[in-house]
Amino acid sequence: MTDTTFHPSAAESSRPQEWISRLVFGMAAATLFLMALGSATRVMNAGLACPDWPLCYGELIPRQQMNLQVFLEWFHRLIASSMGLFAIALVSLSWWYRRVVPGWLPGASAFALGLVIFQGVLGGLTVTEMLRFDIVTAHLATGLLFFVTLLTIGMALLPYQGTGSVGRLSWVGLVAAFLVYLQSILGALVSSQWALHQCLSTSNLCLVMNSHIAGVVPATLATLLLVVMAWRTPALHPILRRLANAAGGLVLLQILLGVATFKLRLQVEPLTVAHQAIGATLLGTLVAFTVLALREQKAERG
Repeated sequence: MTDTTFHPSAAESSRPQEWISRLVFGMAAATLFLMALGSATRVMNAGLACPDWPLCYGELIPRQQMNLQVFLEWFHRLIASSMGLFAIALVSLSWWYRRVVPGWLPGASAFALGLVIFQGVLGGLTVTEMLRFDIVTAHLATGLLFFVTLLTIGMALLPYQGTGSVGRLSWVGLVAAFLVYLQSILGALVSSQWALHQCLSTSNLCLVMNSHIAGVVPATLATLLLVVMAWRTPALHPILRRLANAAGGLVLLQILLGVATFKLRLQVEPLTVAHQAIGATLLGTLVAFTVLALREQKAERG
């Protein structure tokens, strides 16, 4: 009896996966830009430049009220809304091609869409609750989690063949990424409460600020340990080696930016925005390393 079941060729199976991979990495890049834009909105005191939500002064485009602060807040909302549309497209593609993509992809895409929806709710609450610090912090934490989710999906879809030498590097990378994520949340608490200004002027919220400063130590040590271990692994895959070296450079740059922002008391807005953006980039680099290392470790166990 002739088998009439449709079996897609390797090329037909890889093409949708390649499309989805490009979409995911594009979304990750846009999310990184969106977080930097959100940081710029905060340091420019533009978080409430649009007093209502989801419209701005009751309009889609507030032409009469438009200035730099209104533009930052309005543009931030515009990019955030587009991410919701991209997330819907990601879920749709994942389910449409579910027979030729990894089985975990539809569920991971749905999780990413859920994060976008939750992020939108938090975005609205930041306005209606007048920039309440816990909501602002949760807003950034969810944005970072969405960014990490996209990178995890993208790196898991990339064609990759390890060298079988990753050892414990995957777990070191995972710990480093987790510590950097926690440090980012502490940084969000500092910025959302203006803890640096409060501590230096009135000695209030110094515990929050000092917790963020102390958090630099474990996150930096874990990242540098990853770099040293990568150097001591001669057969390490070139991609993993480049990612580890990039993480080492980024953590040193992040420390320099942190010291500069502290010494200048957040008076130079581009430095503050760069500090947040480099922190997110460091987190993304560690996540990319960890996903590939875990894939290689799984292949070793086989």
